[in-house]
Amino acid sequence: MRSLTRRTALVAAAATAALSLTLTACGSDDSGSSGHSGHDSTSKATASAGTSAPAGKHNEADVSFAQGMIPHHRQAVEMADLAPTRASSAQVKKLAADIKKAQDPEIRTMSGWLKTWGEKVPEAMPGMDHSQHEGMPGMMGSKEMEELKKASGAAFDTAFLKMMVQHHMGAVDMAGTEKQKGAYGPAKTMADDIIKTQNEEITEMNKLLGKS
Repeated sequence: MRSLTRRTALVAAAATAALSLTLTACGSDDSGSSGHSGHDSTSKATASAGTSAPAGKHNEADVSFAQGMIPHHRQAVEMADLAPTRASSAQVKKLAADIKKAQDPEIRTMSGWLKTWGEKVPEAMPGMDHSQHEGMPGMMGSKEMEELKKASGAAFDTAFLKMMVQHHMGAVDMAGTEKQKGAYGPAKTMADDIIKTQNEEITEMNKLLGKS
């Protein structure tokens, strides 16, 4: 009888131990799985954000800002790329180089934000079709871009400066909308930078055009 009681106690202890191990394992799996999925997605977003978009909430205005400013910047860079071989003024060449230096990295940054948010990144196409963006503030149409490509010397300098003033004014308007309606901190900071930098360049270009 004592032996039977002892055996029953041992069986009960073993069952309790097994149940405890099962519960511990389940608890591990659950927290591991939850942690894996949550931490992984967060860390992936953060890792991706490290090179593209820091963590933070965004809204539709932020998406519109990035999706609009990317092709806007691309056109400015395309215009700036013409200056080294067509401009006669050293000041115009330097201005064009500064524009490209500032806007190329911003294009990459905004593309990174859109990828992180799961939004469409505007495609970069060789021989950019300018007609599809003609309604955007400050954007040049295909005809204007063709005329700029055919110009050289002083005629190019004047056309470039006039067009880029208009282009910058459009970018400043778009950045102003982002500041008012956007929610994403880094996008609003970029909008501030665009307003400051491009307004300074507008002043410089107007001086070169004799409008100061």
